[in-house]
Amino acid sequence: MKNLSIGVNQMENNKCIVSICAVNSKYIHSSLSVWCLFTSIKQECSASVEKNVFETTINANQDEILSKLKATSSTLVALSCYIWNIAYIKTLIPKIKSILPNTKILLGGPEVSYNCNDFLRANPLVDYIISGEGEQPIAQLVNHLNGENIDINAIEGLCHKGNIDTVINPCISTSPSPTPYCEEYFSTLTDRIVYLETSRGCPYSCAFCLSGRCGNVRFFDLDRAKNEMILLANSGTQTVKLVDRTFNCNRKRAKELWQFVIDNYGDKIPTGVCFHFEIAGDILDAESIAILNSAPSGCIQLEIGMQSFYEPTLAAINRKTDTVILRKNIEKLLSTGNIHIHIDLIAGLPLETYDIFKQSFDIAYALKSHMLQLGFLKILHGAKLEETATEHGIEYAQTPPYEIVKNTWITKPELDQLRFVEDAIDRFYNSSRFTYTLDYIESVYTGSMFAFYHGIGLDSQKHTVQKISLDDYTAIVFDYLKTLPNVDTAKLRDALVLDRLCSNRTGKLPKCLQIQDKTLKKVVRHLAEDPLTAQPKNIVRGVAILYSQNKIIWVDYEPQTQDTVTKKWQPNFLSWDI
Repeated sequence: MKNLSIGVNQMENNKCIVSICAVNSKYIHSSLSVWCLFTSIKQECSASVEKNVFETTINANQDEILSKLKATSSTLVALSCYIWNIAYIKTLIPKIKSILPNTKILLGGPEVSYNCNDFLRANPLVDYIISGEGEQPIAQLVNHLNGENIDINAIEGLCHKGNIDTVINPCISTSPSPTPYCEEYFSTLTDRIVYLETSRGCPYSCAFCLSGRCGNVRFFDLDRAKNEMILLANSGTQTVKLVDRTFNCNRKRAKELWQFVIDNYGDKIPTGVCFHFEIAGDILDAESIAILNSAPSGCIQLEIGMQSFYEPTLAAINRKTDTVILRKNIEKLLSTGNIHIHIDLIAGLPLETYDIFKQSFDIAYALKSHMLQLGFLKILHGAKLEETATEHGIEYAQTPPYEIVKNTWITKPELDQLRFVEDAIDRFYNSSRFTYTLDYIESVYTGSMFAFYHGIGLDSQKHTVQKISLDDYTAIVFDYLKTLPNVDTAKLRDALVLDRLCSNRTGKLPKCLQIQDKTLKKVVRHLAEDPLTAQPKNIVRGVAILYSQNKIIWVDYEPQTQDTVTKKWQPNFLSWDI
């Protein structure tokens, strides 16, 4: 096919203008992919090509990004597509075409990589889709649009209107992507989470995931990884998130990079910066665990995907996990208290009934990780489960995020019940706002923790908790927990007081926990008059009486008194004859 770009903007001004757009889920997230594309164009295309990167969020007014695109008179607008932004992008495309009718629209990303022909048919305003990795195809496409003699049909992974009936195989590079960390990238960060890729691909072939379709794992240069770790740690961010799908699939390499972070922490890596790694917990060896256990507190976070503890389910989704070793390794990692551990379960997987899922939940919860995420199966375009959905009786939403509705083993009402548990575990456990309360409840509660969170979630839903204030939620939880067997209301109230003062720096208690007692004024005066307990200048303080313990508690909200792992301020206690 001959040049398809006749009539586009560069024919008017003899200049190709490319605008690459990221639509993030939240402002705090930065995009890595768009800067990889930007750098590839910078390296592989003529210096005459004008390159722009624009980042926005799904909550932003589209007029903002439209005005930027209009000002550039872009030849090509490229958009990265994911389940969280595809609806936004679909409404943005016709607006782009209305203000820039000659501009070509290029899409890429997992949401369009595996259904590119169908997507092009359904969205005629889209000109091109890149299936798979985008660095090489976008550079070749830009060179084509810039007038170079490049056969557009020979660009690997590129789907366009001229080859819409052709089977397009995803582009999988044989070389690492160019480093995206250019001067332009750093100018956009401003304390956001930054992302680092030191390898690409995944050794696993999980049926619900797309990572296994990215080819064999390719590791980027080790020295490059180390240099970029230092570079990003000094960018002003607090979190460097590794996007490697299974960071420790190469044990030797993972250990070297973990040790590198630890050795440089507090020196080349500023104290307070945290590196987040996604790992397979069951393949950790003793040396890896020893290295991780030696890390300074708050230096490293680990995300460990488990999905399920039910072996037949793991086999059904092609997930190879030794659950016995996994549990032991997580316990060892948690034993020193220096690393934030995030584990997750997925509801709606094949062969896992409601009752079996409850068992998986209780096993996972008993590990006492810092965060337990309860997610729901999503049937992604290109995932193996999309092909076998009928076989498993899977019904799922046809709009993003394509969450399961039911399958052969679990019903819609049962999944709805699990959503109550998800809400409760996020608010009550994962938030870390109720740790003292949980400690007390678990000392007297003898039932299943799944049942406990189901009860909180079910009771909360009666009060429509979608956008409820923390004070109102505390009142709901207080009322519910008082009904549990063996709960002492005074001890429960005191635990909630501790939680609220230690996790909310206003120093104020919600009305449900307040007790009108003149003794409190005497307590505050006593603390102020004693030089050892006097309130520091310009520091907010919270004070309360713990009646069940005959103690007073005060919290001074100084930055250095906050635990970096639990994100809680440390309380001070003084015995008091109440």
